[in-house]
Amino acid sequence: MSWTPHTVTSTETVDPHPVAALSALFDDGTPALGPGDALPPLWHWLALARWPRSAALGADGHPKRGSFLPPVELPRRMFAGGEIVFHAPLTVGGTVRREACVESVTEKTGRSGRLVVVVVATRLYDDDRLAIEERQDLIYREAGAVAAADVPPEPAALAGAPFTRAGEWSWNLATDPALLMRFSAATSNPHRIHYDWPYATRVEGYPGLVVHGPLMTLALAEVLRLESHGAPVRSLRHRNRKPLFCGQAARLRRIEDAAPLTLGLFGPDLEPCSTLTIEQEGTGHA
Repeated sequence: MSWTPHTVTSTETVDPHPVAALSALFDDGTPALGPGDALPPLWHWLALARWPRSAALGADGHPKRGSFLPPVELPRRMFAGGEIVFHAPLTVGGTVRREACVESVTEKTGRSGRLVVVVVATRLYDDDRLAIEERQDLIYREAGAVAAADVPPEPAALAGAPFTRAGEWSWNLATDPALLMRFSAATSNPHRIHYDWPYATRVEGYPGLVVHGPLMTLALAEVLRLESHGAPVRSLRHRNRKPLFCGQAARLRRIEDAAPLTLGLFGPDLEPCSTLTIEQEGTGHA
């Protein structure tokens, strides 16, 4: 299939309903946001989520490739990371213009076999004012077994809030299938590895349901928001290093001696699954 990168432009509303959904999902004691409130960093992933038509979805649940995204044949798709620069805040209920394009497509060979790295660049404008510049790195790779992980075969339902404070700059994140389903719905993420156990384990070769990369990153951004009391953020760099599986315990904490400020989400093996590097106003470049 021939494919040419192109820019897609759209005008969208900063939807208050998924914003309220994320507040309810985290259940961390912060007041719900409403129309006119400034959108916290990264919450545009929910507030500007897109809902593709059912007929446009592929076998993995994602939109079929070959239109906006290139027709990569490798089955596993991973949200590997990216960078966001904040120029001005978006407001809940406001109107923005989105300009998105595929910046690059690179084929590589890694330890797990063939890889294709797709970089997507997005700019969000509030009226004619540039508000957010973003780069997202998507990785496609071959299916197959992953390293063994201590994954509960049937994760227990959460008995309380999933996001709880353990100390200064230290929070716990607990997950169950209902939480992953609710996050998928709030972000319009139909990727089946997050809610379809037979597909995740038998087709893509994971040992269990996979916690969303954006959920891990948003949880780290929420730690930043709560611990820094809303101090303005200039830019964020995020990287998903390894999967976290549904039911596994996770600790979110500040990584000591890291400069600039860096937060990490650590799984049961005490290795970071996801990291977030922060540049706040007045702290210099990250």
